[in-house]
Amino acid sequence: MKETSRESRGEPASEVIEPEVVDPYREAVQLRLNRLAWILDSAIGIPGTRIRLGLDPLLGLIPGVGDLIGAAISTWILNEAAALGVPRTTLIRMSFNVGIEAIVGMIPFAGDVFDVAWKANMRNVRLLNAWLENPKRTARASRLFVVGLSVGVMAFVIGVMALSIFLAMQLVELIGG
Repeated sequence: MKETSRESRGEPASEVIEPEVVDPYREAVQLRLNRLAWILDSAIGIPGTRIRLGLDPLLGLIPGVGDLIGAAISTWILNEAAALGVPRTTLIRMSFNVGIEAIVGMIPFAGDVFDVAWKANMRNVRLLNAWLENPKRTARASRLFVVGLSVGVMAFVIGVMALSIFLAMQLVELIGG
């Protein structure tokens, strides 16, 4: 008696689950970036609290250039993520994290406190790790973030323009009297 294969009888072939190919370069970059983010954002514990900080908020204490140095180091994480093939929308989201930390970080003392809480580098490494684990889901979430950010920026710009026009009309009315 002749034995037939499952496919020839119209049954689905049993799925062969192949092991995930491990890319040693990607794993090395991922490990290096995780370590860098930890050093920048969480390496030092404050005794008696659950608060952790890293070199980034300490660099922010240097007037004028500290936050720029921190942002430059954070940009290295973005460059490495781009080299790994992270999509633009996720890179924009990561850039937003660095930008917020750099801009708010410029405010004396309050910006340094914000740096301790915001932890842009840890956020960015989590985004990178999420993308490496589930690219489609992370890319979709990042696209939604970018769309929301774009709508928010446009609303802000329109609001500022409307306020400027209103104030200009009020000034003309006041002067023209």
